[in-house]
Amino acid sequence: MTTVLPESVAALVDRASEPEFAAWRRNIVRLDGCTNPIHLVGAATVYDTATGAALLSYGSDVYGGRLLTACGNRRAAVCPACSAVYRADTYQLVRAGLVGGKEVPEAVSGHPRVFATLTAPGFGPVHTRRERDGHVLPCRPRRVGDCCPHAAPAGCRERHSADDPRLGEPLCPRCYDYAGAVLWHAFAGRLWHRFGLELRREVARRAGLSRTEFGEVARLSYAKVAEYQRRGLVHFHGVIRLDGPDGPDSDTPAWGTVPLLADAVQAVAGRVSLTAPGARVIGPRVLRFGAQVDVRPVTSYRQDAGEQPASAATVAGYIAKYATKGAESAGAVDGRIRHSRDMVMLPVRAHVLRMIGTCWWLGGLPEFEPLGLRRWAHMLGYGGHFSSKSRRYSTTLTALRRARTDHRAEQQRASLGLVDRPTVTVGRWRYAGRGYSPEAALLAASVREGGASHGA
Repeated sequence: MTTVLPESVAALVDRASEPEFAAWRRNIVRLDGCTNPIHLVGAATVYDTATGAALLSYGSDVYGGRLLTACGNRRAAVCPACSAVYRADTYQLVRAGLVGGKEVPEAVSGHPRVFATLTAPGFGPVHTRRERDGHVLPCRPRRVGDCCPHAAPAGCRERHSADDPRLGEPLCPRCYDYAGAVLWHAFAGRLWHRFGLELRREVARRAGLSRTEFGEVARLSYAKVAEYQRRGLVHFHGVIRLDGPDGPDSDTPAWGTVPLLADAVQAVAGRVSLTAPGARVIGPRVLRFGAQVDVRPVTSYRQDAGEQPASAATVAGYIAKYATKGAESAGAVDGRIRHSRDMVMLPVRAHVLRMIGTCWWLGGLPEFEPLGLRRWAHMLGYGGHFSSKSRRYSTTLTALRRARTDHRAEQQRASLGLVDRPTVTVGRWRYAGRGYSPEAALLAASVREGGASHGA
């Protein structure tokens, strides 16, 4: 529920008495509740390309001096309205690569596809919540009296609730390898890239082909997302598909099967690694994925509860959901940390603060300066893409946005009676700030709450 300030209501009432109120209101309502819109100042003219005649002109003065456009932020914690659009686009992108559509042939649904989860390794025991057959199990049962080298209990017999603030916290912060965790984050994107290269080699080997021969008859495509866990480390969830040499438009070779692809993913995830550089204060580290690797076949239909395969709709929804989340889901902060003094007042739990502090410490060492750890301290060292795909997996977010823009342009042309006339729009706009005035923020909040109520 939005807190309504009396001065905001008074400002909105005053605005409603102005002649331009209707245009001002449309300028905000059409953003669907964007929380931090961009302000543009300028003008545009619609010309008939056949005659060169100017058909329509409009400028920011029509909207109270500023034309507002949505911020387009993907993160739900920053802008729920824009992130909902991003999530819907990501869903369509991932789903098209599984069942076709959006200029991807439907025959792609017959290609071998798996949904893989590659986890982060462990850098020390943390409090966790485990369940079996609907019953919550003890966190980390150990013999009474077992302690770590720092005299902290080596286990935890508690059955944690789902909202227990200790979840994800190390049993002993002094035993936890914070430097290793931060470096794993810094190299996680490169580790995924190496995983993709090794997977191509592994599939080729299992098919009895050289790397060159494999490229002539098959291609691997993927779409993935990074998800922050409570312990502050990302997992990768990805759809991996085996196609013919031209991608989704070509048939998979006869030897290409789901079991072959799944076994190859499992094998490569367990052995791929890279070495992170060391420094005088810490040695080099060999970085790998965690031992927990989950690989499931993807079907084109929804499965019954409890079945192992994952349906295309479920997988697309899962990836789209986490494409709009960031490090804030692990308890980190939204914006960059620009000075060490800023860490003093950060509203984060102790484990997250230690990871941020480790980023700052390592980022100040010459050996790790190229990693930009201080720049990504608010992301706990992870500076990679949250969602990405290979070039031939399916359509692109740009294509989806262009289709939406073209559709809205056609609607506008129809409302102006210009459907049968060839036109071009020429405009000049400049950035003039962002955000809302108090009365505009109140109106935008009502739009958001109205949309949420309608969706519920």
